[in-house]
Amino acid sequence: MQYLDNVFFLILLIAGFGLFGKSLLKIYRNIRLGREINRSDRKSERWETMARVAMGQSRMTARPVAGVLHLFVYVGFVIINIELIEIIVDGIFGTHRFLSTIFGHTFYNFFTATLEVLALLVIVGVVLFFIRRNFYGVKRLTMKELFGWPKNDANWILIIEFALMVAFFTMNSSDFILQQRGVLAAHGSFPISEMTLVPFLEIFSFDSIFLEVIERGAWWFHFVGILFFMNYLYYSKHLHIILAFPSTWYANLDLYGKFNNLESVTKEIKLMMDPNADPYAAPVEGAEEAPSKFGAEDVFDLNQVQLLNAYSCTECGRCTSVCPANITGKKLSPRAILMKTRDRLEEVGRNIDKNGKFEDDGKKLLNDYITKEELWACTTCNACTQACPILLDPLSIIFEMRRFLVMEQSAAPQELNLMMTNVENNAAPWQYNQADRLNWAKD
Repeated sequence: MQYLDNVFFLILLIAGFGLFGKSLLKIYRNIRLGREINRSDRKSERWETMARVAMGQSRMTARPVAGVLHLFVYVGFVIINIELIEIIVDGIFGTHRFLSTIFGHTFYNFFTATLEVLALLVIVGVVLFFIRRNFYGVKRLTMKELFGWPKNDANWILIIEFALMVAFFTMNSSDFILQQRGVLAAHGSFPISEMTLVPFLEIFSFDSIFLEVIERGAWWFHFVGILFFMNYLYYSKHLHIILAFPSTWYANLDLYGKFNNLESVTKEIKLMMDPNADPYAAPVEGAEEAPSKFGAEDVFDLNQVQLLNAYSCTECGRCTSVCPANITGKKLSPRAILMKTRDRLEEVGRNIDKNGKFEDDGKKLLNDYITKEELWACTTCNACTQACPILLDPLSIIFEMRRFLVMEQSAAPQELNLMMTNVENNAAPWQYNQADRLNWAKD
């Protein structure tokens, strides 16, 4: 019976991490539904970008208030979860503050005191974020694409983080009093707890057994809460906690908005312009074959980095807040482009889960999720890609879907068709004969 807690802890641990691993495998499978893309070049630059942007939070400081608050939550979250190692060891082997035996008395005191300060900063951060999101009226946090689940999800995450930090302080406070009473061995320094919860608990806890119940209850709540939070990530925008790292590593390092020419199309144009070329010549070995479809109609036609981007979106709305099309009242929202891509990808994933393979459901990303009006509203100014704190690229998805409309459906707007006709006939976008192109400079 004395090992019942340890066995129960181990079962929860295995189940929690097992479910989390299963969710990650499902995300990986869904991302693999996209087209392969080679982003393994310039490795040193990619590692530097990931360290600077994902780990160093360099782009968050563009908006200082949100950047500082996010830094509080981010650093606190990362450092405090080092304590998860201690919780796991203590839970499996029944020890008490295992890391104290490794760190030594002085460094462990510094470690636990640092955790307390960071936990307080996390509480400050999530409370201010909650107020800012729900009562302050930041426009990008009140747009229509955030109505319903996205808004509730963001709030639930803040509430969960707040509850975990309160449990952390409750655990430390009751532990400290028990150490003072000689019930537990003295390990750690808890400056924030001593100033806040310790005086309150001492008033209402004359019995050490009651304190032990509080300490164990807070400890178990904190552990189970971490497992719950970890498995909740799959359903949440907070997947960026994990996916921001591969997203920044695989980010596009070329110039923003650089259009990727298709080798097969370039080859056809060269054949047309070369009077000596044989259009019926056998393809060169190793040359890129013409794609079965130009552009993207559904998530299967997007590349794997674009699908990774869809899962990584933080829904912060920085992209949409700087989008000139959105600012002037048009339907386009770069954030919504990524959210809708993720929604469609999740729908496809559920279809595969149900049928063992994808069965045609009569839906497409184009029209059923993202409308032509949204796509053609984009000015391709790259403001969205420059604003994203983790280097996501909604513009590339818009590019590919436009390419499908033009090359597969010949469904470009009238103005664009007129421009392309002029380029074809006059070698310029304007409706003037080539001989008249320099008339403007005569005088």
